[in-house]
Amino acid sequence: MSRWTTCCLDGGLPLVTLHRPGVGLVAARLWIRGGSSVEGPGMRGAMQLLAGVMTRGCADLDAEQLADLVEGRGAALRSEAHEDALVISLKCASDDLTGLLPLLLAMARDPGLEPDQVEIERELNLQNLQRQQEDPFQLAHDHLRQLLYDDGPYGHDPLGVSEELTQLGAAELRPALAALGHQGAVLVVCGDLPDPQVLRQCLNDQLARTPWATGRPRATPLAGGWGSADLALVPQDTEQLVLMLGSATVPLGEPDALCLRLLQAHAGVGMSSRLFVVMREERGLAYDVGVHMPGRCGPSPFVWHMSTSADHAGEALECLLDEWMALGSSALSSEELGLAKAKFRGQEAMGRQTCGQVADRQALVIGHGLADSYVLDTLAAVERLDAQALQAAARRRLTQPRLSLCGPSAALENAARVWRQRCPQPQGQPQGTSGSR
Repeated sequence: MSRWTTCCLDGGLPLVTLHRPGVGLVAARLWIRGGSSVEGPGMRGAMQLLAGVMTRGCADLDAEQLADLVEGRGAALRSEAHEDALVISLKCASDDLTGLLPLLLAMARDPGLEPDQVEIERELNLQNLQRQQEDPFQLAHDHLRQLLYDDGPYGHDPLGVSEELTQLGAAELRPALAALGHQGAVLVVCGDLPDPQVLRQCLNDQLARTPWATGRPRATPLAGGWGSADLALVPQDTEQLVLMLGSATVPLGEPDALCLRLLQAHAGVGMSSRLFVVMREERGLAYDVGVHMPGRCGPSPFVWHMSTSADHAGEALECLLDEWMALGSSALSSEELGLAKAKFRGQEAMGRQTCGQVADRQALVIGHGLADSYVLDTLAAVERLDAQALQAAARRRLTQPRLSLCGPSAALENAARVWRQRCPQPQGQPQGTSGSR
């Protein structure tokens, strides 16, 4: 079995490679710690704007020249900001790697930041934000994010906030650019690779032109705080009601995170999942239903989402809450636990088939400050978990969920009534929020 190898480029950037001979393709990820979670007031949207502008020229290449260079070789290049990182991605033929891979470093260290290109990218992001306001799922998700994180690091979408994004230009992006890499970065390359010395040399040649002092990211979890409210009501004139029920839990790599991922597999993966069987097949209450738990450097969100008819609002929420509370009140059966583990193993395998998937996964792991062997270690650790461990994790992390609802006013009122009966807050705390942004 091929193994990851690691070396250090000039300035401290780790280069992590996996040779997969015969495929003729290479995928690379430059994962830079510090995405939208580092944006302060007035700067929300800066990292995604910076990421977009990076694809519009770097070093001595303008936007058109960069596009011609990449597309002329049949390659794919993109840059985007997430909550915890700015990620520059490349996919190309193996023969073109040494000519294209240094572009990732040039984009991170010397993007053009031409005012006209910044303006174009900003307008595109503002349009995307506007489109999100027409999507009930996005609206429900945005309000749940506020309930879970308030104005903390994860309290806004990486696209930003329209009022603040409008004020951002090249001058505002330069400090964010200068800070890239201060919290660490890693370059992961997977595929049919050239001689390692040749690969290192082409990258160090670029670093000689655009020096970069950085290092391997450390496991430094972000602090996170709950919002003061537990309920968000977002009126929208639709025939359906969108429900999102969630908790802020633990960072990727924490012991409870693995237990929660097994609960995610049990509740929301596939047509045999608990929520699909109960909410859709047996009760006919859900048009669609699922579970979402992305890995974060801080408190990861554990979210159940579903859509139902407006007429079934109260009944659907009652059923959803019953299933949520059951995670902590009763242990999974041996059959349920075995199926959850099988699904987890299957997801891990399916998520690491292509070079791009493998590079994505390893960059995420190292970017969170975890060991190179984290994926294999996790697969081994899963086998040691029992149903009682999962139940205990649910009791620790899922006892005070938040609820975000988007749909017609009558359905919101019915669901809100059920929520307040089932999940009353302690005295002195607000009972909910309402309205749309």
